[in-house]
Amino acid sequence: MDPHSHADEHGHDHPHHHGHDHGHGNDDHGGHGHTHGVIDPTIATTDRGIWAIKWSFIGLMVTALFQVVVVVMSGSVGLLADTIHNFGDAATAIPLWIAFMFARLKPSKRFPFGYGRVEDLAGVAIVLTILFSATVAGYQVVDRLLHPKPVTHLVALVAASILGFIGNEAVAVFRIRVGKEIGSAALVADGYHARVDGWTSLAVLFGALGVWLGYPLADPIVGLLITVVILGIVWQSGKAIFTRMLDGVEPEVMDEIQRAAHHVSGVREVSEVRARWIGHRLHAEVNVTVNPEATVAEGHAIAKEVHHQLLHHLPYLSRAVVHVDPVEESGEDHHHIAEHVHDGLPAHSH
Repeated sequence: MDPHSHADEHGHDHPHHHGHDHGHGNDDHGGHGHTHGVIDPTIATTDRGIWAIKWSFIGLMVTALFQVVVVVMSGSVGLLADTIHNFGDAATAIPLWIAFMFARLKPSKRFPFGYGRVEDLAGVAIVLTILFSATVAGYQVVDRLLHPKPVTHLVALVAASILGFIGNEAVAVFRIRVGKEIGSAALVADGYHARVDGWTSLAVLFGALGVWLGYPLADPIVGLLITVVILGIVWQSGKAIFTRMLDGVEPEVMDEIQRAAHHVSGVREVSEVRARWIGHRLHAEVNVTVNPEATVAEGHAIAKEVHHQLLHHLPYLSRAVVHVDPVEESGEDHHHIAEHVHDGLPAHSH
């Protein structure tokens, strides 16, 4: 193998199922010996994401509509804050649904990596929606603290609190489980948001108990606590979403890529690893070093096996570029072109 050339570079789109069929079928590598599923995993996971969003929306809307009735009956501002938040939580299903629909579109010349980034934009919309619900709830709570009003129908208030907890917890478990299955940060973040909202729904119960014990300010105080919790959700969800928008990747993912590449016989070193999330699909670039005396065909075979191992170890990997270097030119630093002059241009490097 020429030590100054690249033995192989794999940039194939290669979605992967672990339930593949060994011994027959073809893929982009030719003769790789795997059938990686009849249905593209991206389509399968987005279908599942849309299904999760649909039923989450229904569950939260039913919960919120019941709470609206009790808010009108009781005049509880604590329950009002919780109800506003439940409506906001249900509304987050809309941008997520749009994002998953975009993810089903095939890549184009203008968008060669597909439309997964729409999911990150949906995450921003979710964070802004939660922030808006916190603002509205906070305003109502402060108004009630300044202008107290009696709270009635305490039994119905307690029932609405418990129903709010059950509805939100069911949605939380559902969204988190499906979000982790398909690797969607936006869906998982929305699930944890629903979980915390379930606990804030229970806080309404304590507000009702306070009113029953003769402390009317207990209700708006609970509403204030709920508002603070919502703001905490905004902060945590915002960090997760914006990390991905800035191409941030969890350190354990990078470690797993390193380990997967090192599994391959013939890989002397894994010199460079880069990865990014595009929606709920992972894209990776890996530089590996091999024996400089290996032939181009041998280098190609090593790169294929590295790609294969990456797909096995990272179920949400959508695309991997495996770059092979000889040992003495390991890493991207060796691929820079020194300063030179040509075509009458000023001295420059690449």
